[in-house]
Amino acid sequence: MTAGSSLGLAEASNAAIYATMVTLSIAMVLFAASFASGRRRTTAASVSAQREVSHGGVAVMERPDPTAIVDPGRRLANVAMSLTWLATGLLTLGLILRGVWAGRVPWGNMYEFSISSAWGVLVVFLVMSTRRDLRWLGLFIVVPTLLTLGLAVTVLYTEAAQLVPALKSYWLVIHVSAAIVCAGAFTVAASSAALSLVQSRRESKGAQSTGMMASVPTAERLRTFTSRIIAFAFPLWTFAVIAGAIWAENAWGRYWGWDPKETWAFITWVVYAAYLHARSTVGWRGNRASWIAILGLVTFLINYFGVNIFVNSLHSYAGL
Repeated sequence: MTAGSSLGLAEASNAAIYATMVTLSIAMVLFAASFASGRRRTTAASVSAQREVSHGGVAVMERPDPTAIVDPGRRLANVAMSLTWLATGLLTLGLILRGVWAGRVPWGNMYEFSISSAWGVLVVFLVMSTRRDLRWLGLFIVVPTLLTLGLAVTVLYTEAAQLVPALKSYWLVIHVSAAIVCAGAFTVAASSAALSLVQSRRESKGAQSTGMMASVPTAERLRTFTSRIIAFAFPLWTFAVIAGAIWAENAWGRYWGWDPKETWAFITWVVYAAYLHARSTVGWRGNRASWIAILGLVTFLINYFGVNIFVNSLHSYAGL
């Protein structure tokens, strides 16, 4: 590949990432507007409301025409979801171009893993949205994704370089791909757990489901949703940790050495194991379990940002 074509791929990849951020910014505004509107309608009555009318002197109950009900918030959310799909396509293109430019999988430094993790968050969210209505969660997925991409392009950006010897292994694809999916699942789970805490507080005060939280499921449904995501991600994270240990044996001649990154990966595993145990323990199934789910994401982020940037270890591949 010539220098000119290589530079063109790099510029195209960067352009795709910036286009992703612009698209997600618009989606964020629309999700926020939809979330703020709640379930307000332009009509005075809901679909389930009835009114008394007279037909030939006989009073009967008549339901209003459902087609007369307009939900501008729902329309905004639909557009925002479409833009999120578009942004995911653009980000996919940016990752592919980055990989072609580098001549390897685009997971060699923190910039590349950050944009890949942002892709993982969007993909997990969108795949789940094909099975259930998750428009109420869109704002809380787009915001952390935008923050991740913004940090990647402003602070973590580095030019593509050849992999260090320890990373030149097929275990890179196996281990990191599992970690990327887990990053997406843990972010979605933490977002729903945080919403469950807010909704639980409202329900404990006897607040009616109106306003901004009107479109959000009940606290118990949010807890169940969080639990199902973590039940899916926990075995995958277990596999990622084991795959990392096998990779470490190939690279450094030992399976486990309590390197800071290995230690924090284990701490993350313990926290999510504790969450699953809490969900089966009376007295811990409610808000306490939700706090543990949020703590799990915090330990995951410490493992990524804290260890890679501030700690000198065998896993320091930030490229900064």
